[in-house]
Amino acid sequence: MSETAAFDPKMLEALVCPQTQTRLEYDAEKQVLVSKAAALAYPIRNGIPIMLIDEAKELD
Repeated sequence: MSETAAFDPKMLEALVCPQTQTRLEYDAEKQVLVSKAAALAYPIRNGIPIMLIDEAKELD
């Protein structure tokens, strides 16, 4: 699979931010799941969200 494998947005119904337990938003362009409450972006690799706080990037 390529690095830009498709992420199924339906997964958002089951996923929450591991830090704040709040809803996530999907940014298709950047291939990340965004937690506004935690100001973090969780990467999506090969279509799989990496829901580890240590892997998340802080939002500006």
